[in-house]
Amino acid sequence: MNSLFEGYSEPLFLGLPDAEIIYYPEFYSQSSADLIYSELQRDILWQQDEIKIFGKIHPQPRLTALYGNEGKSYSYSNIKMQPHPWSLLLQKIKTEVEKVAETNFSTVLLNYYRDGKDSNGWHADDEKELGLNPIIASVSFGAERVFQLKHKTDTLQKKSINLQHGSLLLMKGTTQHFWKHQIPKTAKPIGSRINLTFRLIK
Repeated sequence: MNSLFEGYSEPLFLGLPDAEIIYYPEFYSQSSADLIYSELQRDILWQQDEIKIFGKIHPQPRLTALYGNEGKSYSYSNIKMQPHPWSLLLQKIKTEVEKVAETNFSTVLLNYYRDGKDSNGWHADDEKELGLNPIIASVSFGAERVFQLKHKTDTLQKKSINLQHGSLLLMKGTTQHFWKHQIPKTAKPIGSRINLTFRLIK
């Protein structure tokens, strides 16, 4: 597969306090995003881990996969994942994202939301292995889902964004210190979505 990258739209700066968040709604064209989505859905080694909520074990409400540099495991919510080697497609996406983010990434955590029942609860990407002020680059393919943000201490500060097919969201600076984010469930009939979150594990 040749390069699927065809340039990107003008960035939108969210302008939230204590955060630096930039959204590129058309990082990939419709045709490129369609091709990438199909290949990710087919070829990624998806898994469903279990999580403990209020003392009870539940299957995680989405499928996940970790790819990255050898030896760079990643832990969150009492789940420790070992990375699969980079695929050619993931390496190409990583290179394209790195140019815009102006940083290098070691790892990508992929989430597969099969329908509106799949979700990702309130959290911040502030695990210790990500270091101080991590840069998180989130690329979305498939059905559009709502991405919600809320400030950790100022309850009046909230924001919702519709993450569209082929978009890129960059979270930089102190964002993870002061803000949480989630992908909520929806009762609307909705298709599946694949999200790639690139990060640097120290």
